Amino acid sequence: MTSKVLIKKILKEVLPYKKSLIVSMLCMIMVAAFTALQAYLVKDLLDKIFMEKDVFFLKILPGAVILLFIVKGFFYYTYSLLLERVGQSVIRDFRNKIFEHIHKQSLSFFNNAQTGTLISRVLSDVGQMQSAVSNVIVQVTRDFFQIIFLLGVVFYMNWRLALITLIILPVASFPIYKFSKVFRKLSRRAQEETAEVSNLLYETISGSRIVKAFCQEEHEVSRFRKQIDKLFTITIKDARYRVMQHPLMEIIGGCAVAAVIWIGGREVIEGTATPGTFFAFLTAMITAYDPVKRISKVNSNIQKGIASAQRVYDLLDIEPDIQDKANAIELPDFKDTIEFKNISFNYPNEKSVIKNLNLTVPAGQALAIVGPSGGGKTTLTNLIPRFLDIEHGSITVDGLDIRDVTMKSLRNQIAMVTQQTILFNDTVRNNIAYGKLDATDEEILQAAKAAHALEFIEQLPKGLDTVIGEKGAKLSGGQQQRMSIARALLADSPILILDEATSALDTESEREVQKALENLMQNRTTFVIAHRLSTIKNADRIIVVKEGEIVETGTHEELLAHKGEYELLYNMQL
Repeated sequence: MTSKVLIKKILKEVLPYKKSLIVSMLCMIMVAAFTALQAYLVKDLLDKIFMEKDVFFLKILPGAVILLFIVKGFFYYTYSLLLERVGQSVIRDFRNKIFEHIHKQSLSFFNNAQTGTLISRVLSDVGQMQSAVSNVIVQVTRDFFQIIFLLGVVFYMNWRLALITLIILPVASFPIYKFSKVFRKLSRRAQEETAEVSNLLYETISGSRIVKAFCQEEHEVSRFRKQIDKLFTITIKDARYRVMQHPLMEIIGGCAVAAVIWIGGREVIEGTATPGTFFAFLTAMITAYDPVKRISKVNSNIQKGIASAQRVYDLLDIEPDIQDKANAIELPDFKDTIEFKNISFNYPNEKSVIKNLNLTVPAGQALAIVGPSGGGKTTLTNLIPRFLDIEHGSITVDGLDIRDVTMKSLRNQIAMVTQQTILFNDTVRNNIAYGKLDATDEEILQAAKAAHALEFIEQLPKGLDTVIGEKGAKLSGGQQQRMSIARALLADSPILILDEATSALDTESEREVQKALENLMQNRTTFVIAHRLSTIKNADRIIVVKEGEIVETGTHEELLAHKGEYELLYNMQL
């Protein structure tokens, strides 16, 4: 994506704030005009006061200068504040848009994307864009008007000397153009390395227990140092080019000033120009050259912003691979059956995980899914809420293909409890009410009681208002699981998916959680995945899934009597 295309895209984000932009542009023009007037006043200051000793001008010029700076200061304050607000608003919109876009993606996106990289996009990349947007909108635009007005003053006072500026400005802009490509390349690499730093931080902090368990603190510190060194090398290289710009621009500016002194000084000596005209011209030219130098200084930030914008749009341009159809309808309340008809699914570059599977689950049935690891059990249940999409066949709920209904209406009828309990660094109340945000305290307490969680909740320092820490770190594994069961109970969804809900628990915790699960499964259509076959003996029906196919089906007693795959799994556990 070219810079031109990127800037056009960014400007589209700025358009909603065009009223503020118009007002700020007018204020910028006024600041530029008053800056040019300052330079022009040097002529009268020298000629009328110091050369001609005119008392009238001595009386009015100081007051005029004070008034000029007051008015200029007012316009400067107005446009700076307006543009700062616009810049921050654009960045806010970008962060909201990225966050929303990320959560529209399917599970496959999160399987491939690194958490630290996504965090870097929202914080670091958008932060770099903020600098670029501010510099482009504020400094470059202001300096453009300032150069135009000052060049007008220069040509008005002495067009022959002004021709020097027409030579010097293209020469001065050449280094800016050449350095731009270098800065963008380095910035992109720096942002990529910053994302890797974020990934390392996230992995090692979230996995601190494993790091300590295997005494790998020194190894992780070494990895982090190497990554920081990579970022340091790129940053220093960027600094080398950035610092080089300033003396280069100073040399070009010095040559221009020397030329003006040589030519203008001769005109003053020959009497074709007054000292006031010459110094006013010199002041205007130096003032006009200052914005050019400023642009060279901010060029690095602008290129960083463009490189970051490229990375942000690379993310925003990713279309979710699972979306609602244009004419998707709302799924009515589930009442009858869920049917899998000849479904197949495989992950990219892998063999088929599900192969032409057929299954009918009537409402209210508790269906247990067992089988060896990697057989497709979890994949099968992930197809129901469309976390993944089937490639062939169909899944219907009461005769409606789940691809023909909205994902929101489908998922509103499904509750999940998984082995990896997901809790948020929030209060007990808000974690339980996550599936029903308008729930009353009475409803939350009833759900907690049914999940056998009320007793330990009441013992917490602040009860429902206790903040449980990141991922529920302040609770035991069994308590975390019962919290997630309470959340599912409160959501009161007719379809329930239990994926290894008790496999990570000790016997005592499992007993408590199993009681809670029995309450949760009442009057619900339940899909239970379990390695511990003892937990699913009372299921209405058990299916054995192996290599993506249903190889056996029946009750616990029927499957044992069949003496097949189920009996083999059962005996292995015993």
